[in-house]
Parts: sequence; C-alpha cells; structure tokens
Amino acid sequence: MPLDRLLREAIFDQADISGMVSAYQAALELTGLQDQTSPVKELIAKKVIEVTRAGERDPPKICARVLTELGLPLRE
Repeated sequence: MPLDRLLREAIFDQADISGMVSAYQAALELTGLQDQTSPVKELIAKKVIEVTRAGERDPPKICARVLTELGLPLRE
C-alpha cells in the first residue's frame, strides 16, 4: 500500500497513523480504487499525510478534505 511506504519516511504517533490508514482506506473505497493498481492511490496517500501534518486528526475530515482537494470523483 502506498501509504505504508510513505509512513516509513514520516514521524507520527500510533494514533495519527491509525487515523491516516482509516482515512486512506475510506478514500479508496469512496473512489472505487481499493482493488485497482493506480498512481492516484499514491496521490491520495501523500495528500492524507499532508492533511494530517497540517493538523487535522479526524479520519472522516481527512478523507473529505483529501477527496475535495484532489477533485476526485466518487464511485457511483
């Protein structure tokens, strides 16, 4: 998972990591990307980390902000 690789390079506590994983997985599910290989998954992972570094800790809010900022369409 792209998020796992990127998190190895960052310093977060366990609660932050758990929240980022939840937000990442929710974003993949909402966009329909969870079962596909896609470079967009890496963009989502990077944005999840960016939003968390900016101070957001609530997984649903992280997910919503990631999807909004990346302009990703939701799965029908």
